[in-house]
Amino acid sequence: MRKLKTHKGAAKRFKLSATGKVMRRHSGARHILTSKPRQRKRRLTRSAQVSAADVRHVRAMLPYGR
Repeated sequence: MRKLKTHKGAAKRFKLSATGKVMRRHSGARHILTSKPRQRKRRLTRSAQVSAADVRHVRAMLPYGR
């Protein structure tokens, strides 16, 4: 059987935590930050968990991240 290829676009956007959860970054944290409150900007810097509906698709794109 041939080697599975990692989807490079997905590899840049998603990371797997030590416990196996698929993590992502928040959107909206790149520009136009002056109009956003401090608390919201702080929350946007943290990682978030990928929703349960999308985990299967992301894991298929990252075959060696387990």
